[in-house]
Amino acid sequence: MSDTTELNRQFAQLRAMSPAGYSAGLHIRFAAPIVSEANYDPKWLEHYAVNAYALRDPMIAWGLSCEGAKRWSEIELPDPFKIWRQAAEFGLNFGVAVSCGPVQSRSIVGCARFDREFTDQEISKIATIVRTLHEISEPQTDLTQAQIQALRCIAGGDRHAAAAAKLGISESALKARLVSARERLMARTTSEAIQKAKEIKLL
Repeated sequence: MSDTTELNRQFAQLRAMSPAGYSAGLHIRFAAPIVSEANYDPKWLEHYAVNAYALRDPMIAWGLSCEGAKRWSEIELPDPFKIWRQAAEFGLNFGVAVSCGPVQSRSIVGCARFDREFTDQEISKIATIVRTLHEISEPQTDLTQAQIQALRCIAGGDRHAAAAAKLGISESALKARLVSARERLMARTTSEAIQKAKEIKLL
């Protein structure tokens, strides 16, 4: 089973555990996660993004300063922008935050319910899923030279046919290299793989 398949399987478990949705930022580096996924109400996600709440969210502040799992109602941090109250207006009434990993590559996940607090048993299971997500999404720091060359050609603006000709390989071989590079970097698209390769100084 590839890491990408296992990542999707773990996200599916998280989805099942979070009736009102979840938000995951895995391996946050330089203020941006290597892998991010969220399935809260799209209207809340838009409202959150438009207001740049990621920079002001007490859950994220807690997650960057602490490791472990905690109910949102137990996080005693200032919330001057009333993010908790606004989230409740979108049905995110109860939640749990889970944070793990070193501070320079921290993973923070929030899960929500409409109806009640998460039980200790549910929190324990969510924390296990988050730790698994953190481990399997650990970014690769190496690619083969062939993968790097393929990504470099596409990053430089070459189309598949031109890139393949430049490297002296078939177009299908080029596509295979791009697919393997995406899988290694846990990227959904080639452009995302290029961005991640640049972030870890491979391109």
